[in-house]
Amino acid sequence: MRTRNRIRTALTALAAAAGLVLVTGCGQGDSGDDSSGRVTLQFLSLAWQKDSVAANKALVAQWNRHHPDVQVTYVQGSWDGIHDQLLTSFEGGQAPDIIHDDASDLTDFAYGGYLADIRGMLPASLHKDIPRQSWDMTTFGKGIYGVPFLQEPRVMVANTKLLKASGVRIPTAAHPWSWPEFEQAAKKLTVRGPGGKTRRYGVAWSMKEPVSQSVNSSASTGGQIFKKADGKNKVSFDAADSAVSRIINRQINQDHTAPKSSLGMGGSDTLPGFYAGKYAMVPLNFSFRQQVQQQAPKGFGWTVLPMPAGSGPRGSSQGVVPQTLSVSQDSHHKQAAVDFISFLTQGKNAARLALGDWLLPDSRSALKDPALRTPENGWRTGSEMAGDLIPSPVLGVRGYAEWKDKIATPAFQEYYNGSIGLSSLRSKLTGDGQRVLDRYQR
Repeated sequence: MRTRNRIRTALTALAAAAGLVLVTGCGQGDSGDDSSGRVTLQFLSLAWQKDSVAANKALVAQWNRHHPDVQVTYVQGSWDGIHDQLLTSFEGGQAPDIIHDDASDLTDFAYGGYLADIRGMLPASLHKDIPRQSWDMTTFGKGIYGVPFLQEPRVMVANTKLLKASGVRIPTAAHPWSWPEFEQAAKKLTVRGPGGKTRRYGVAWSMKEPVSQSVNSSASTGGQIFKKADGKNKVSFDAADSAVSRIINRQINQDHTAPKSSLGMGGSDTLPGFYAGKYAMVPLNFSFRQQVQQQAPKGFGWTVLPMPAGSGPRGSSQGVVPQTLSVSQDSHHKQAAVDFISFLTQGKNAARLALGDWLLPDSRSALKDPALRTPENGWRTGSEMAGDLIPSPVLGVRGYAEWKDKIATPAFQEYYNGSIGLSSLRSKLTGDGQRVLDRYQR
């Protein structure tokens, strides 16, 4: 989520420096009380899209109007470098009371004692409104260290005209393509020109950051990649773990229904070729719909399809890492901070935040909002996929960041471009990679 597209990167890069100053200037080493007894809480928000920032600020203002004794100050942060910024503020005793982040960061911060266990402070209504699998993403040991409130599945954005002309079955969330059907559809959508030169590819895989895609999509074929054994995380890359990766490799290097040139691209980089009809389908994170809606040429028809599914009742499963709201362990007003989080994440407010960020809310009541059920811009497809979203296998894995950056990213990139085979990829992930994880689990 922290690297979704170029627009975001550009905007957040501008905000990064300011964010650091603001975070370190929160000053919650003191109690946050003034002489009248009024409490002031600092809320670090990583909202970045215009509508999302406006929604967050409006909700803060609404809270402040109704809670004169507990005022919340909105602090604009940035996704860029947020882990290091927060670590600095935690170590310096300057962390904000309420922290917006994603669940992948909570593992180290929770085990490090920087975040409050909010189990006993959450209202029963909020606990019930968010599915158990979402709470599992923010629970470490017996403690809950964040409220999951926004999540982002992977979807397939397709050229409507090309899709219909190909004659393939149009998949829905209730009846997605199987992976073999998807491979056949990609073949039908691929067009060769004179001399066998490809004029259009069925799909373009953007693999600038291949790890989360590879790990999270493995859930559809029963894979996990990270498994617990004797209380420790072990890396696995057996047939179920590698099934989707093998399909991607096959499409690029054998079937030639996907271009090798897209492997170094981020999601945004594939869009010009998609608009130009060079690719019929592009797998993207859900929030990219906004970019497509804003940038697609006039008259360009596009639709949102669910990702292909594996066999069995859990074949549509997909791993996700939710955005979260946590409370600093150093906050002097933890219950007040949880009360504000509860207000921010109640159904209608969570729906408002989700619409502003083009994401899905975690809460059941928010998902019922009619605006999130409309077929326009693929909202209905996303909402209907919500029940299949499960915790990403990377959550709770200590050392994952180093494993991803030093081992898995280059290994997957080499595998997808055909430089190495499956056995070499497996050896790198489970051999070299396991040694990285073991250092964190001694």
